Order: sequence, then C-alpha cells, then structure tokens
Amino acid sequence: MAEIPTVYPTLLYRDAKAAVRQLCSAFGFTEDVVYAGEDGTVLHAELSHGNGTVMLGSKGSGGVFDTAMASAGPAAVYVVVADADEHFRRAREAGAEILMEPTDQEYGSRDYMARDAEGNVWSFGTYAPGQGG
Repeated sequence: MAEIPTVYPTLLYRDAKAAVRQLCSAFGFTEDVVYAGEDGTVLHAELSHGNGTVMLGSKGSGGVFDTAMASAGPAAVYVVVADADEHFRRAREAGAEILMEPTDQEYGSRDYMARDAEGNVWSFGTYAPGQGG
C-alpha cells in the first residue's frame, strides 16, 4: 500500500471549473471529487496525479482560506512524472502555455514548465525530492 502524501498544494481560481478541465485535459490530473455551491462555485475539489493530490476551489467564497489568499500571488507546484517529454507533448497539444520546454537539469532531472490559465506555474519532471533524482 502506498504511503499517503502529507503535503497538498491548494489553489484558488477565478474560474475553478475551467481550472479543473485544464488540469485534467492538459496536465493529466484525474478529477477525484468536486463539491459545488448552490451558486455553482467550486467549494472544494481534489485532483490526483500519481500518488499526489492538489486541492482547489473558487476565489471569492468568503471563507477564511479565501480571505487569507486574497492578496497572495500565483502559486508554483512541482509534479513528478515518469516521462517529461510525453507529458510535455500532451500539455502543448492541449494548448497549455509552455514556459520552458523539456530540459535536462544539472541535478539529474528532466523538467518542463507551464502556466495555467490563471497564472500559476506548474513544473513537471522526473525529479522526486528525497529519492535522489
């Protein structure tokens, strides 16, 4: 049985429904759960990739987390993938904004970088922290 992750990046989006669609279609996430409010806002969503999960929701909900994030900048998230080149091709074909094409890094990883529709930076690569690259 795989160990349950203990770190979950959490992002807020102006259009969380569109973010769920993009993260799944361009970056290969799987929609695990989406809880919507009566007004259609995303109160809470969980998307998985490998054994990791990212949580997200709609900006403007008025909750404590929403208020705390109101003046925060975009976030950056790193996701470990088995084949950065194949993952890159999928993201590019889905129209994701590519910031850096797949590049071999000095520390042994192969990474690429993309920006989602609301400005968050996503890096995808073969480096697994704590696993020696």
